Amino acid sequence: MRPTYNIPDLPLSYNFATVPVFQALNAASRALAELKGTARTIPNEQVLINTLTIREAQDSSAVENIITTQDELFRAEIALSERHSPATKEVQRYAVALRQGFVDVKSTGLITRPHIIKIQEELERNRAGIRTSPGTKLENDKTGEVVYVPPQHPDEINRHLDGLVRYLNDDQLCSLDPLIKMAIIHHQFESIHPFYDGNGRTGRIINILYLVQQGLLELPILYLSRYIIAHKEDYYRLLQAVRDRGEWEDWVVYILRGIEETAKQSIFLISQIRTAMQQVKRKLRQDHPKVYSQDLLNNLFRHPYTKIQVVAEDLNVHPLTARKYLSILTKTGILTEHKIGRDKYFVNDRLIDILAAG
Repeated sequence: MRPTYNIPDLPLSYNFATVPVFQALNAASRALAELKGTARTIPNEQVLINTLTIREAQDSSAVENIITTQDELFRAEIALSERHSPATKEVQRYAVALRQGFVDVKSTGLITRPHIIKIQEELERNRAGIRTSPGTKLENDKTGEVVYVPPQHPDEINRHLDGLVRYLNDDQLCSLDPLIKMAIIHHQFESIHPFYDGNGRTGRIINILYLVQQGLLELPILYLSRYIIAHKEDYYRLLQAVRDRGEWEDWVVYILRGIEETAKQSIFLISQIRTAMQQVKRKLRQDHPKVYSQDLLNNLFRHPYTKIQVVAEDLNVHPLTARKYLSILTKTGILTEHKIGRDKYFVNDRLIDILAAG
C-alpha cells in the first residue's frame, strides 16, 4: 500500500516565483479579467447562472463517471413532475449546491466549514459529515491499485480542514496570487478528502466560489471540469506527483493553464449567447413588438427548454397569454415545439446548439 502523504500546513514554504508559473499566471489573469468583463454584457445574470451551472454540473459529475444528457438536464430544471434518471438527479443536486454556495459567498464574503459541509450534504443528500471512521482509500479505477491513503484519524482531518478554511478566508496568511492559491487550495482539499463521498465535486465547487470570493469573477461561470476531463490523466498524475515528490510547480502551471483555456472558452460561449439574444430581440421588436419584453427574452435564454407554466410564472401573466407568446415564437422559428410523454416543451434550439458546442 502506498504510504500516507504528509499533508503540509498552510501557507506552504515553496518558491513559486519561477518563469513557467509567472508566464502561466499572466495568461490566466488576463483571460479571467476578460471573462469578468464579458459576463457583464449579459444584462440578466440569471441567464448565465442558470445555463452555465447546468453545464458545469454535467461536466463535473462526468469526472466521477456520473453521465446524463444535456437535454434531460434542461427538462429536469423545469419539469419537476417528470421521472428522471438517478444520474440526472445527482447532476441537478450539483447545480443546486453550486448556486447555494454562490449565494452564501455573496452574502458573507466567506467560505466556511459549515458552507463546505452544506455543499457536500446537498450533493450526497446525507448528513454523514466529516469522516470519523478509518478505511478510506483512493484506488485506480482500472487496476484497483491503491494510489492514495488520505488522513484517517478525525483529529488530523479536522486540523487540516480548519487550516484550509483559515487559508481560504485570511488573505494576510499568504501573499501569493489568488490563482496560485486556488491551485494549492484544490490540492489540499482533495488530499484531506474530508468526506466519505463527494470530495471531487465539492472541491471543484470550492474552486469557483473562491474566484468569486476574491472578486476575480462576479458570477460563478468559470468551470475547470471540462478541462479536467480533457486532461484527466494529467490531473491525477500531477495530483500524485505533489504527494510523492513535492512537484508543486507542474501542478500549479496545470491549473493556471486550465483557468486560461476555460476562461477563453467561456468568453466565446457568452459572446455567442449575447449575439443570439440580440438577434431574437431585434426580430421580436421588429415583427412582434406587442409580444416583446425583456422578461420574455430573459426567460427564453434562462431556460433552453421552457413550458407554458414557466413563462406564465416568470412573466406574471395568465397561462393563455403565455401560450399565445409561445405559439408566436414557434411560428417565427425562434422556438420549436416538442411533445415528450405528456409534457409539451418549447425549445430554444439555437441556445442548445451554442451550449453543446461550447
